[in-house]
Amino acid sequence: MNAEIQKISEFPLGEENIAFEKYFIGKSYLAQITKNEELNVPIYNVTFEPRARNNWHSHSGGQILIVVGGEGLYQEKGKLARKLKIGDVVEIAPNVVHWHGATDKSWFSHLAITCNPTINENNWFDSVNDEEYNKANSQ
Repeated sequence: MNAEIQKISEFPLGEENIAFEKYFIGKSYLAQITKNEELNVPIYNVTFEPRARNNWHSHSGGQILIVVGGEGLYQEKGKLARKLKIGDVVEIAPNVVHWHGATDKSWFSHLAITCNPTINENNWFDSVNDEEYNKANSQ
């Protein structure tokens, strides 16, 4: 989808997320928020165009998402999807397989906080196919 980029939060949009594009359907943008490595709390603003989403994945140390713009979706494997709006917080326990992304009609932006960064690794799985995505979007 080639939609005009919308400003949906006060956080920077960042650059197109080329480094992780093989794990996404649609375009996403990534901006590093925290820069002081001594604090050991990596926080990124991730912005998705409408219908964009990442693959099923897990984090060995867990992750926290804080919604800062638009509307999105979050789903854990084997559970119903959850619609997300500004102010929602998603606490993802270590090794829980999940995905997140924008709804079909809205841009979506969240802060992604890496938990336990010294041991946290991403494990990437299959893409979220259109059938799974459309079902999640219609719930």
